[in-house]
Amino acid sequence: MNWDAFDFKLLIVFDAIMRERHVTRAGERLGLSQSAVSHALQRLRRALGDELFVRGPDGMAPTPRAVELAEPVRRALAEIEGALNQDRFDPAISTASFRLVLNNTAAVVLAAPIAGWIGSRAPALSLHMSPSGTVRVDDLLDRGDVDLAIVGAGRVEGERFAAATLIRDGFAVVARRGHPALAEPLTYERLAGLSHLVVSSTGDDVGFLDAALSRRGLPPRRVAMAAPFLSAAPILAGSDLVAVMAERIARTLATVHPVACRPLPPDPDLPVTRSVLVWARRVERHPGHAWLRRQVVDCARSLAGGPSLDM
Repeated sequence: MNWDAFDFKLLIVFDAIMRERHVTRAGERLGLSQSAVSHALQRLRRALGDELFVRGPDGMAPTPRAVELAEPVRRALAEIEGALNQDRFDPAISTASFRLVLNNTAAVVLAAPIAGWIGSRAPALSLHMSPSGTVRVDDLLDRGDVDLAIVGAGRVEGERFAAATLIRDGFAVVARRGHPALAEPLTYERLAGLSHLVVSSTGDDVGFLDAALSRRGLPPRRVAMAAPFLSAAPILAGSDLVAVMAERIARTLATVHPVACRPLPPDPDLPVTRSVLVWARRVERHPGHAWLRRQVVDCARSLAGGPSLDM
């Protein structure tokens, strides 16, 4: 390739099409017409000797060569943007927009503190928070569709990502206020005799409780119902069911719903759940992104049991 004649602005067009998988939407992202994007794509195809994107039922599907180029191009563009914007991020006046996805633990425990923390330090900054749910968070981070993610440990992995642990937590039993099971200290024998609600959307595996019961020669839980997280507290408040969930979620629910919680009885094999802040390494030096990461970590640290950093 003749690099002297190569127009590096074409890489910006490539990155936009890779993100949007659509020529028109890529143009809207860049402020260009559809014809201008199409023309740039044709030039890029000729320069690289590859089709790069093939039109299909779901938009522009990248070729293997395009997939191979996507991450290096995105990393290079982020490095250039960070270098050009060095020392230009002022949170007091910034109108930048950032996107953050959260698991249920973070949505319950951290979302409100983060909103207040960021709002007091960057009043004109826009922060869009949405649930992580069942989406492919690694894909969202790779495409730049989200800037940060707070997810369960192990959900997003790979050398292209960095992480900081925000929350370490145990588990607790939640039931309606006045439930007889919470009137006395909990035992595994009592837990084995209760009817349980399984919270189906937290992503926390509480099968360890059946293992703890089995080690004591007790039968497994009787799972009477499964329900999504948003309906768990109302169901528990209006029934004799109990649920096992992360302790910080349990304590937060007990402040806003007529439910109460108690830690699980001691057991050396009880697990600890972790929620981690994850980001793509390619944006680590972007001043605005770096500032936001520090704020999220500092906010989490300000809460009880602050984080250790695994970066």
